Amino acid sequence: MQHTGTGGKLTYTLAQSPSLGTLSLHLLLIMKVSYFYLLGLLVSSGQALMQVTISLSKVEISVGQSKYFTCTVIGEADNIDWFNPQGEKIISGQRVVVQREGIRSWLTIYKANVDDAGIYRCQATDSKGHAQEATVVLEIYQKLTFEDVPSPQEFKRGENAEVLCLVSSSPAPMVRWLNNREDVTDIDDRRFAMLPNNNLQIKNISKRDEGIYRCEGRVEVRGEIDFRDISVIVNVPPEILAQQRSFNATADRLEDITLFCRATGSPKPYITWHRNGKLVEENEKYDLREDNTELTVKNIISTDSGLYVCRATNKAGFTEKQSFLQVFVQPHIVQLQNETTIEHGHVTLTCEAEGEPIPEITWKRSSDGMIFYDGDKSQDGRIESTGHHGKSSLHIKSVMLSDAGRYDCEAASRIGGHQKSMYLNIEYAPKFISNQTIYYSWENNPINISCDVTSNPPSSIYWSRDKLLLPARNITNIKTYRDGKRILLEITPLSDNDFGRYNCTAINSIGSRIQEYILTLADVPSSPYGLRVIELSQTYAKVFFNKPDSHGGVPIHHYQMDFKEVSSEIWKVVRSHGTQTIIVLGNLDANTTYEVKVAAVNGKGKGEYSKTEIFQTLPVREPSPPSIHGQPGGGKSFKLSITKQDDGGAPILNYVVKYRSKDKEDQWLEKKFLGNKDYIILDHLQWNVGYEVHIIATNRLGHSEPTVFEFLMPPKPNIIADTLFSGLGVGAVIGLAVAALLLVLVVTDVSCFFIRQCGLLMCITRRICGKKSGSSGKSKELEEGKAAYLKDGSKEPIVEMRTEDERVTNHDGSPVNEPNETTPLTEPEKLLLKEENGKEALSAEAIEIKISNDIIQTTESDSKA
Repeated sequence: MQHTGTGGKLTYTLAQSPSLGTLSLHLLLIMKVSYFYLLGLLVSSGQALMQVTISLSKVEISVGQSKYFTCTVIGEADNIDWFNPQGEKIISGQRVVVQREGIRSWLTIYKANVDDAGIYRCQATDSKGHAQEATVVLEIYQKLTFEDVPSPQEFKRGENAEVLCLVSSSPAPMVRWLNNREDVTDIDDRRFAMLPNNNLQIKNISKRDEGIYRCEGRVEVRGEIDFRDISVIVNVPPEILAQQRSFNATADRLEDITLFCRATGSPKPYITWHRNGKLVEENEKYDLREDNTELTVKNIISTDSGLYVCRATNKAGFTEKQSFLQVFVQPHIVQLQNETTIEHGHVTLTCEAEGEPIPEITWKRSSDGMIFYDGDKSQDGRIESTGHHGKSSLHIKSVMLSDAGRYDCEAASRIGGHQKSMYLNIEYAPKFISNQTIYYSWENNPINISCDVTSNPPSSIYWSRDKLLLPARNITNIKTYRDGKRILLEITPLSDNDFGRYNCTAINSIGSRIQEYILTLADVPSSPYGLRVIELSQTYAKVFFNKPDSHGGVPIHHYQMDFKEVSSEIWKVVRSHGTQTIIVLGNLDANTTYEVKVAAVNGKGKGEYSKTEIFQTLPVREPSPPSIHGQPGGGKSFKLSITKQDDGGAPILNYVVKYRSKDKEDQWLEKKFLGNKDYIILDHLQWNVGYEVHIIATNRLGHSEPTVFEFLMPPKPNIIADTLFSGLGVGAVIGLAVAALLLVLVVTDVSCFFIRQCGLLMCITRRICGKKSGSSGKSKELEEGKAAYLKDGSKEPIVEMRTEDERVTNHDGSPVNEPNETTPLTEPEKLLLKEENGKEALSAEAIEIKISNDIIQTTESDSKA
């Protein structure tokens, strides 16, 4: 800076500062010097001077911002002017505007740019030309600015992509590229690099590089940061997937063919079809579906043959492939018809077909599946196939009925085949189907004779005898019935004249046939033979015999077997089940001799008996051991079920059961049960204890071997008294207890009444009925049949104890004899059973007591029971 003084004026010249910071310091220094210098002049000369000030001395704004400055002049100023950093006077424009009002002037800068930076001067001039000025320093910096940052940015797969991000600032920014929050230039992939212009380069870009990339700029001196997210899209050129290169179609059959073309690429390729250099568009001939990936050529004709080009296009390029449509004419049978011939004649079957290429023709007989190619012959030489140029003939000589039926003609080429069928109809004279020509019957027994005929065409059938058509008007016992292809002759023989020969005649256009049938008088069957006993026991015999040699012309209905004891004159009869040749004779007596004979029975009657066979049943023996299986019963009992056994020829009288716990120190307990029972119940057993049981069956000849059976009783149920009353209230429980007490009192009083003749009931009885002597009561009971049996004339009654098992019937249903005073009690009935607590108790069997008079006393032995 330099200054010169001329005529009392100071002139300051500012050299261009190397920087705005230095320039600002110089301006401050100049302003201070000028202020004190002017102040000195005012003091020394006493002359008034102008004073110019600007509201701001230094301003810092960013590019694009707007700012205004106020210049104030103290003193008489004619003009107030503003000068830009280049020293040029500022004239108002659209972006830079100067305004004045009195002693103030404003400089406004709209949307500042970098070129607007520098020192601006506000200069005031008075009427004498004296000038004063003030300056302001305007510093302009550039914020982070992103320009030309398009998104998305698209690239082609495989090229070296440059992702654009033009970012600027002052000072120059630091730029980073991020993908998935990771600096891509830091990863170990040399394909990524940041170029000097801050753009991101991706070499050989692929589809996996697609995504969102962040371009981030930073200005450290201001702590400024900003970013732009850029979507990078990688376009993949179309690629047509493997497709069928050639298609075959058949012309002139109203058929359609569909060509397929599917392509991959990104973005999804657009498919177009071209033929003969022209775009194929949808119309009556072509149908485009599924985004043009399917081209259907409708109603194929021969001119549709040729190349069809599929083109796939997207942003990354296009590709195309060709498909060739070959139009063929499939084989088609144009001539084949049904044929008719006669048996033993000759016929030729013809089949003609067309197609491109010319098809080959084969014949197939459906009856046996035999195939005839061109030039083939059957083994018997009757059938031969000949053909040429799409035409084939099948020649059949000496036609047989087995040749009739369906024949398939198949025309085939390398592109397909066509098949049609025809039928060969063979006409023949009537044939009789049934081989039975002899029938049997007897007087007044109707018989149907069937005349079954097959023929082609159908025949007329009728019956005759001695040239007389049947039925005749004067014959009432002979009738005819038609049933489809057969005719029935119903004859009811009335005399020997009705037996003999009858003729059935069948006629059609090919010929006629006569079949003779014979009606013979039936007889009874001959006698069976080979009678023998094949199985024998004490009570039954199984007898076998051979069928008779002759059934007499009528089927055997059944067999009748007669048998009796040798010593008896009365025969018993058994009939077989149908025609079975084994008959079982039952309910026989043991060790007894029988004689047996058999005869066959048919519709005519019973035939002769066979030779008599004599056999003897086995003697009676002791029974086999019983078969036992068991299951727990109710409470502390166990049920043993008895399976029916071999009784040795005599009824089972009883079963003797001995049982004890598996503790060998316990004594055996024994019970006896009648032989007609099929189960035995053992009760008063102990919980969770194993038992061993021996059971012996007895008939009148002795005892069987014992059957040993073991079982384990279940554990004691966990029954708690509280659970019984858990659902009852206190009042209900008390009521039940009172009721139980009353029941006990009533039972005790009744017991006293019958046993001791005391108690409340006894008192009531005596008061109402009065006292009666024992003799009068006894006589009344005798009259009523209720008197008890007395032993040795004593007044002590006999107490009869009968178990429930003893009060049953015998095998034959008769009642079992009741025990009397001479019937001893069995030993098990006298045994006392022990409870778990050691107290004695009565056995489980029910005890029946008969009372002889009003006063009852039990015997000493009974009281122990």
